[in-house]
Amino acid sequence: MRRVTLFVNGTSKNGKVVAVYGTLSDLLSVASNKLGIKAMSLYNSKGGLIDDIALIRDDDVLYVSEGDPFIDPQHDAKAHADTSGSHTDWLTLNIGGRLFTTTRSTLVTKEPESMLAHMFREKDVWGNKQDERGAYLIDRSPEYFEPILNYLRHGQLILNDGINLLGVLEEARFFGIEQLAEQLEVVIKNSHPPEDHSPISRKEFVRFLLATPTKSELRCQGLNFSGADLSRLDLRYINFKMANLSRCNLTHANLCCSNLERADLSGANLDGANLQGVKMLCSNAEGASLKGCNFEDPSGLKANLEGANLKGVDMEGSQMTGINLRVATLKNAKLKNCNLRGATLAGTDLENCDLSGCDLQEANLRGSNVKGAIFEEMLTPLHMSQSVR
Repeated sequence: MRRVTLFVNGTSKNGKVVAVYGTLSDLLSVASNKLGIKAMSLYNSKGGLIDDIALIRDDDVLYVSEGDPFIDPQHDAKAHADTSGSHTDWLTLNIGGRLFTTTRSTLVTKEPESMLAHMFREKDVWGNKQDERGAYLIDRSPEYFEPILNYLRHGQLILNDGINLLGVLEEARFFGIEQLAEQLEVVIKNSHPPEDHSPISRKEFVRFLLATPTKSELRCQGLNFSGADLSRLDLRYINFKMANLSRCNLTHANLCCSNLERADLSGANLDGANLQGVKMLCSNAEGASLKGCNFEDPSGLKANLEGANLKGVDMEGSQMTGINLRVATLKNAKLKNCNLRGATLAGTDLENCDLSGCDLQEANLRGSNVKGAIFEEMLTPLHMSQSVR
């Protein structure tokens, strides 16, 4: 039985003694397992290529290559000793268990201020740890390091399909490769679809309405309808919570039991709209027009506008029996000829409101601010009990 000593090409350390049997392919397979590399070819000590297993003698010293040319370990060691700052010598990096072979020049030339450049510009300055094969150990992700090494080789950012760009960006930042990090930030930004905050048009919204089953609730929370024409549409039971409906045309729209909580209705036109049982808690309808609206539900379901901002609104002639306007702000609002019978106006700011011709029978105005309010031509007298705290 013959036995040989195997070394990785270019090295004379950490050799392995193995038995020679079978074919040359069998020996290469054993060499791959013993040395932890992908053995492609064998050289003798003089650099001769072994292409037949019969040429191997007992106690031969062989050098295993991954396909690269033969490197004399004695000559390479002497060159390294003489030129400790050389940038042309080859080295191997063990990145998270995966080996990368490159030159010192690749690591230090492209990005001279990077961490890799400082680590390998001069030998052993950082005291880099090495594994049993002499590869420098770096505890990072090999998947994300590969495009970084390729960038240092040829200066181009090339990414394989499916790779996480954020992972490569973090590696680039870790190694201090600033130019590559800037390129990756641009690529990541361009890979995201642009944010579209443009308002939804009437045509788009009607398409949504037609595609929604009549028994399903259409959810429109936070959507932007600013300036849209939604007049005369059936918008019953739709959830517009926190939606932007500023300057919308909602004249004669059916908003029965819709949810407009915290929605922005500033400057909107809701003249003649059906608002039976609507929820408008803490909504902003400053400067909106609600003339001739119907808030009165015959079934007894009351509209809730508690805490709403209704400064300067025009609600003339609206039907608001039993409406809840508790702690709402109606400063400078026009409520002329409104039906507010049984309405809750406790704590409401009615400063400078025009309430002439209103029906306030059984309305609760306790704690409301009626400074400067106009109560002319009232249909029913306003009792003190209604306004006393």
